[in-house]
Amino acid sequence: MRFKKLDLNLLVALDHMLEMRSVTAAADRMFMSQSAMSNALTRLRTYFDDPLLVQVGRRMELTPRAESLRPAIRDILVRTEAAIDTQPRFDPRASDRVFNILLSDYTLRVLMPHVFALAAEQQADVGFNLRAQTMTPHLQLDQGAVDLLIVPNDFTSADHPSAPLYQDRYVACAWRDGKYGAAPLSKAAYEEAGHIAMVPPNDAHSVDGRRLTDAGLIRRIEVTSFSFSTLPHLIAGTDRLATVHGLVAHAIRDRPDLVFHPMPGDMPPLQQMMQWHTYRENDPGIQWLRALFTDAASRLPDLSDLSDAE
Repeated sequence: MRFKKLDLNLLVALDHMLEMRSVTAAADRMFMSQSAMSNALTRLRTYFDDPLLVQVGRRMELTPRAESLRPAIRDILVRTEAAIDTQPRFDPRASDRVFNILLSDYTLRVLMPHVFALAAEQQADVGFNLRAQTMTPHLQLDQGAVDLLIVPNDFTSADHPSAPLYQDRYVACAWRDGKYGAAPLSKAAYEEAGHIAMVPPNDAHSVDGRRLTDAGLIRRIEVTSFSFSTLPHLIAGTDRLATVHGLVAHAIRDRPDLVFHPMPGDMPPLQQMMQWHTYRENDPGIQWLRALFTDAASRLPDLSDLSDAE
């Protein structure tokens, strides 16, 4: 199909080439030969009267024209995909749809078991593709790469609808037989202790780091990790502290060698959100998925029985 003399099939090829900055990689993704993809690039260069991708050293770079085209082309394809995928009805028991969910390992640990249990209760035949959290999750949504984000409110985008899922609070985890095993944990003790902390890629500030700053608390970090949910397990046998989510602490509350203290400062809670693409607002499948996550969040435990932290 052509529009203004442009073969619209070329837009898909161009989208992949602009994303991957590689003719070969784009060809592999589209199950095309490299020569066919190179031919597509030649036709696109002729149509736009611009090289689009140029060789710089060992890699391809986008021209300014290509950079300006990239978001518009992605938007066109996401709109088209949303229109094609949206069905008038959605029956999870008779659907082979696979939902792409972007979330952190913390959410994976505390929320997804409830999501899967509810889906099983509903005899849903859908699939789930769980993707690791990124520093710019909204870009994955913009590009149509994921159906749902589960992120703190700090990471939501104003360009797409969102809804709150649940709140969590932070607690300080210590080894029971260590220096900070006995309550209470003062601000001075918290700041003198060595800490283990989760640090996001590219040395960006984590959500708990921002909350600590807002509460006027300083950590002396001795160990960093890429995982939220493993932090309590890594301080056992040491005098280090780990600042962890209350729901993570609740999941291991019966572990006898760990204790959980209230934070010594007024640390704001974590508001966990879900967000979906604005073009998917009326997609019955996404509406079912959102309801599934909302119901799952309602099953999360009450944190009042974290006795060591009260």
